[in-house]
Amino acid sequence: MKTWLTKIGGGEFKICRLQDAPPGGEGALDNPERIVQYLLPMLAQSIAYRPDTENLIVVHLSTRRKPIGFEVISNGTLDTLLVHPREVFKSAIVANSAAIVLAHNHPSGDPTPSDADVKVTRDLIRAGQLLKIEVLDHLILGRATTAQPKGHSSLRELGCWAV
Repeated sequence: MKTWLTKIGGGEFKICRLQDAPPGGEGALDNPERIVQYLLPMLAQSIAYRPDTENLIVVHLSTRRKPIGFEVISNGTLDTLLVHPREVFKSAIVANSAAIVLAHNHPSGDPTPSDADVKVTRDLIRAGQLLKIEVLDHLILGRATTAQPKGHSSLRELGCWAV
C-alpha cells in the first residue's frame, strides 16, 4: 500500500494505493507454484518492485485462498531488508485478508533462505496468530538453475515452519 499526503482546499488527505488482483478466473493460490505464477507477472508491472534490490511482498488472500491483491512492503538493499510486523499486517487488515503469503526476492538469483529469513518468518507467523491472519508460506524468489530448477524456495516446504 503506497501512501501519499495531499492538500486540497486547505484540508489534508491521505491517499492509499493497494495493487488490485486481476478480476475473475483466478483460482485458489494454495501452493507455491500457483503463487509464483500469480505474482511474477504482477511484479513485472509493479511500479514499486525493484528487482535489483531485495523487496518484501505480501499477497493478500480471501478465506477461499483467492487473491485480493498484493503489496510491495519494503525495498531494501542488495542483500538486506527491514521488516516489521506493523507494516506487513497493516495492509492485510485494511484489505480484510483472511491469510497472507510473504515473498521476497534475492537479487543474487539464489533462492536459498538465510537464517535471518527463517527467523523473520517465524516472528511474522506469531504476529499473524495474534491477529488471526494466517501466514501460509514465505517464498524466496530467485532464478532457475540446474541446482534450483524451480527458481524459488518455499520455507513451508523446506520445513522451516515450526514456531
